[in-house]
Order: sequence, then structure tokens, then C-alpha cells
Amino acid sequence: MRTIKREVILMKVLLVNGSPKEHGCTYTALREVEKTLNAHKVGTELLYLGRKPVAGCIDCSSCRKTGKCVFDDPVNDIIARIDTIDALVVGSPVYYSGPSGQVTAFLDRLFYAAGERRMKGKLGAAIVSCRRGGATAAFDRLNKYFSISSMPIVTSQYWNQVHGVTPEDVMRDEEGLQTMRTLAENMAWLLGCIEAGRKEGVPAPRYEPRVMTNFIR
Repeated sequence: MRTIKREVILMKVLLVNGSPKEHGCTYTALREVEKTLNAHKVGTELLYLGRKPVAGCIDCSSCRKTGKCVFDDPVNDIIARIDTIDALVVGSPVYYSGPSGQVTAFLDRLFYAAGERRMKGKLGAAIVSCRRGGATAAFDRLNKYFSISSMPIVTSQYWNQVHGVTPEDVMRDEEGLQTMRTLAENMAWLLGCIEAGRKEGVPAPRYEPRVMTNFIR
């Protein structure tokens, strides 16, 4: 796994490339988002998950005691820095109408170990790339991580998807690329609103103690 750090100017967005192809279609879409964020003086970091297997969550609950995952890989690096990250953009190719195994394994462990306490209030957005179909199903799957963690989901003018087999194809998907830029515009604006609210002393939401109901008879 590799990270490419950009200059952090105001707030910081972590962009996760969940494709095994480092500079493929997903990367091309993420870069379109990144360029617009940087134009608004928003700092970015691009995390490439790589081609090696990413361990899935084994429900050992070790993270509940230690605050980090039992598997010591980049998940723990992000957990250690999660409080410095203001938003996440998660990108994935579409495989059988779903995200890649690497990115779901990574997110399962990141969100479980970090917990809602550390994820809440951050902005979240998902983008997907596909040849033809399955984009909305994969898009919906990725958004579930944000919607269960009190994270506002940033939208665009269309579902966040690009189409093509190669990066060159994606560069010809004018609507898809515009969707990426609009997503970044909305994210930059919302980050600015959050920062302005903090400076004006607008309080964060107050949550009730968590209630857990198990469905038993």
C-alpha cells in the first residue's frame, strides 16, 4: 500500500484507491476529484491499497481494548491519524455489481476499529468505475459505511460513477468527469461551512447514549 501526500492548506481529504490497478479508471476518477479540491486549497492524500491481500475483520474485538486493529497494516496508520482527516472519498471498480474485496476488507476494519466516536462528523463520499453496469449497487454498498457512522454524505449532480475499460475511456466520459468535479465542489463548500461554523462556535450535534436492540423472540 502506498500513500501520496499533497500539501495540506486548510482541511484534509483522504482519497482511497480501492482498485488493484494503481493508475487505472478508479485512480483517474479520484484524480479529477483531487484536482478540484486542491484548486479550493483543500489538502489531499491519496492512498493506494495495492494488489496484496487485505485481511478482513475477524471480529476478535481486540480493537475495543487497544484502539487499533490486530492486523498491523495501513488500517492502523489511518486510525492513528484519523483525527487529522476531515473527509473520505472512497473509490472502487465494480466487480459483480459490488466494490473490490480489498476496499471492503479495508473499510470493514477501519470503521469497526475507529468506531463511530472517531468517524462521526467527517464528510464521506464514494465513487465507482465500471465498464457498463453494476455501478449503483457498488455505490450503495460503499455509502453504507458513512450512513452508519453519523457522517454526512456528499452528493453530486448524478451518482458518482465513471465508465470505461481504460483510463483513456474514462477521460472521454465527459459527464462522469463533470460528476467528479461537482462532487469535489460540493465537498470543498461543505468543508468550508464546517470550518466557518467551528470558528463561530456552532456546537457539534449532541447524541443520545447508543441503544442496541438485538432482534430476538
